[in-house]
Amino acid sequence: MEYMFLPLKRYADFSGRSRRKEYWMFALGYILVALAVGIVGGLLGAISGGGSGGSSVLFVLLGLLVLGLLIPSIAVQVRRFHDQDKSGWFVLINFVPYVGGLIVLVFMCLDGTRGPNRFGPDPKESAADVGDIFS
Repeated sequence: MEYMFLPLKRYADFSGRSRRKEYWMFALGYILVALAVGIVGGLLGAISGGGSGGSSVLFVLLGLLVLGLLIPSIAVQVRRFHDQDKSGWFVLINFVPYVGGLIVLVFMCLDGTRGPNRFGPDPKESAADVGDIFS
C-alpha cells in the first residue's frame, strides 16, 4: 500500500529512481480511483435524471482526477526510466502515434540496472527504508 502513495509523496520529484513495484502499484491505484470516480459520476448522473447533465458530471470528475495526477504519473515514469539508466526524456516516446504507448509499456516492464547508476543508488537495496518515509 505504501508504494501506491509514494509517487504522491514525491509529487514533482523528477530525480532519482523508482522500482517497478512503485510504478505498477501507482498505476493500479490510479485505475482503482478512476473506476471509483466513474462509478460515483455515473450514480450522480443517474440521480440527476440522466441525459447530458449526468455525463458532464462524470467528465468533470475524471478531468479533475487526470489533472491532479498528471504530474506524479509523469514523475514516476521519469524515475522509472532513470532506474534503467535512461534519460527521463524517453517519456516523450508516449507521443509517437500508434506504437509509442506500447514501447513505453515494454520499458516499464523491464528491470532496472543493478547497483548505483548516474541517477542514484539502487532502490531495491534501500527497500527497507520505505517504511521510514511514512513514520
